[in-house]
Amino acid sequence: MQEISEQQHLSRRVVGLKPSGIRKFFDIAATMKNVISLGIGEPDFTTSKPILEAGISSLRAGETHYTSNAGKMELRQALSEHLKQLYNVQYDPVQEILITVGVSEALYLVMNALLDPGDEVIIPTPCFVSYQAEVILAGGVPVEIPSHSEDNFQLDPDEIRSAITPRTKVIFIGYPNNPTGAVASHQVLVEVAKIAEEHDLLIISDEIYDRLVYEHKHVCVPALDEATRRRTILLGGFSKDYAMTGWRIGYACGPSDIIKGMVRIHQYTIMSAPTTAQDAALTALLEGEKYVRDMVTEYDRRRRLIVGGFNKLGLTTFDPHGAFYAFPNVAASGMNDEIFAETLLREEQVAVVPGNAFGPGGEGYVRCCYATAYEQIEEALHRMERFMNRHG
Repeated sequence: MQEISEQQHLSRRVVGLKPSGIRKFFDIAATMKNVISLGIGEPDFTTSKPILEAGISSLRAGETHYTSNAGKMELRQALSEHLKQLYNVQYDPVQEILITVGVSEALYLVMNALLDPGDEVIIPTPCFVSYQAEVILAGGVPVEIPSHSEDNFQLDPDEIRSAITPRTKVIFIGYPNNPTGAVASHQVLVEVAKIAEEHDLLIISDEIYDRLVYEHKHVCVPALDEATRRRTILLGGFSKDYAMTGWRIGYACGPSDIIKGMVRIHQYTIMSAPTTAQDAALTALLEGEKYVRDMVTEYDRRRRLIVGGFNKLGLTTFDPHGAFYAFPNVAASGMNDEIFAETLLREEQVAVVPGNAFGPGGEGYVRCCYATAYEQIEEALHRMERFMNRHG
């Protein structure tokens, strides 16, 4: 029988996609015992009781049918009010808000709605692994711009200017940042907005970690001014802020013509976000504030533990002010990030993710998620101390 290769049937875009560097280490860790995972970017908190009860009540009330393609109007209205209260940015719930299956779907929709073949998207790195892949799947070209720890992993407006070509269509922003934990300053974001205005570019801003900030105030990009709001698509969701990863509920807000285009794709691929999750998300907006603040307080406690612990071990760590990731430099081990992660997992059963999985600028670092129990972080640091005593 003739052997069939994947290249024979799959599109060139799919064949060319790199496997997720995050998933590789999850798969290895799953075959091992007594592993402490600092790899998965997921809250260890269970969704709070009022939100859980709202989902259960929705099912018991027979809310098991499709909703509007754009999502339940009550949820869109509550989200509009939520963003207005937090950031003083106003969206029309009828025309400018779309409820999606997590931010992942929102990212897929916006890239496919905006990009023609060959259109370029400027993406500061290190960044979440899906960004470049979604650009490629939509037929676009990701243009990566590395950021650096000496600049607190901030966007560099001058590098953005240098990367603009006649094919550039979008500047992509993802702050608070995964994997570095960096937050973007108001001054830098204002400069990026000016660049977008000068060159008539769109901005996509993934703000999924907007509530998880420490010692800083989150800067919502479309809230900078009305001109920026008109050219920005805001992506957000409930997974991180409300510990609702498994509910798969997110949103996109932006100019009505762009949201309309995204809905057009959404209605043919998804139909509508899960009804139960929409009802739970509504309760999250109305009753979830206390639980968000409690989680932020606990994450901050863990953040200080893990950053201080890494620095004591000689794994120099930038002070993260957002999300729930630390990004230590592993040069003191004498290994590159890939070998460090593999050896640490094999010898001490601690799972981290090599920084090179997140694009240029991530080499030589590893991502460590502190959305795990304080005691587990303490044990992970103890194991890593043994590891560094052997290798540091």
